[in-house]
Amino acid sequence: MTTAQKQPVLVVLQLNGGNDYLNTVVPRDNPAYFDNRRTLGVPEDKVLGIDDEIGLNPVMAPLKEFYDRGDMAIIHGVGWEGSNRSHFRCMDIWHTIDIETIGDKGWLGMAVSEIDHNGENPVKAVNVGQGLPRALVAPGVSAASVSDLNAYGLLTSVEQQQERDLMLQRFANMYAPAIGTGPVVDYLKQTGRDALKGADMLRSAPAGYASSVEYGSTTLAGKLRDVAMVHVADLGTQVFYLEHTGYDTHAAQATTHPKLWTEVSTSVADFFDDLREQEADHNVVMFIFSEFGRRVRENGTGTDHGAAGVAFAIGKRVNGGTYSTYPELRPEALNDGDLVPTQDFRGVYTTILEDWLEVDAVPIVKGTFEAPRFIQKNGG
Repeated sequence: MTTAQKQPVLVVLQLNGGNDYLNTVVPRDNPAYFDNRRTLGVPEDKVLGIDDEIGLNPVMAPLKEFYDRGDMAIIHGVGWEGSNRSHFRCMDIWHTIDIETIGDKGWLGMAVSEIDHNGENPVKAVNVGQGLPRALVAPGVSAASVSDLNAYGLLTSVEQQQERDLMLQRFANMYAPAIGTGPVVDYLKQTGRDALKGADMLRSAPAGYASSVEYGSTTLAGKLRDVAMVHVADLGTQVFYLEHTGYDTHAAQATTHPKLWTEVSTSVADFFDDLREQEADHNVVMFIFSEFGRRVRENGTGTDHGAAGVAFAIGKRVNGGTYSTYPELRPEALNDGDLVPTQDFRGVYTTILEDWLEVDAVPIVKGTFEAPRFIQKNGG
């Protein structure tokens, strides 16, 4: 697979539950951090230094290598004014960009509609997981969804039908609380059927895939291997979506959070090693985000829902470095104990949409926002 004339590919990794920003990118030179994290604070001498003030959690060594090569951007303080700490509502806002109302179109669905005007490719967007994220939903857009590419290809016709029925039911259950009933539900049911049609097209991808990279045994590693399979199959997919769960660390954070980021760091490194081996990494950017960060002060064994968070972009076409500013930790600078966002998430989306996917961001993000230029524009 050569790199000439390749379309830009975006891989979105969603961290479900609210990732703890402070223990991911650690403000190692800030006494307020250690005052608020007396039990959970990462020792300063363990932090993987980025500069004199911040560093990465020690389990993130594989990602630190990306940063050192100039292939990873750290985007500080991402969020929006008025975040309400609700998992469902905050994630819905990330997906639809509708802060005031419940949206019915996803930001990536709208982007795919612009990329593939006539909906000719049912695998232009692929979700690796159950159901279909609202980020991929838009009128006229068919996004494929498959939970396990290898297993799906081996199912009997009866088992495949059972899997299809389960997926459609999950799809209906996922969106019923948000949109109720009526024409929109009918549209979403059709979108669910289209997702399954695309999944059928993906069944052949494993047959043409070979790699010497040994992925880990985690669910995330398997999902990223599936992404690599489809990408290498060259089916024209430009948007991949996958999720990693477990970040709602109200308790047992000392063991849970490092484990999660160990999985992310090793799996992402294996994924890009795989693409590099296939000469298929030059047109891929990965974006990692969570619905919100967590509160500054720990609760003893964990942390509670917060506001501002951190996002990452990884890939050869990423302008590595840090963007925006780390939110202040001084008590008087907090909003009810939460970090105040310093970068509107719609500006981050603007960069991805305009500089990478090459679509007009304004109608999708519904305005103009300061956009940190962490991706090299195509042709640049």
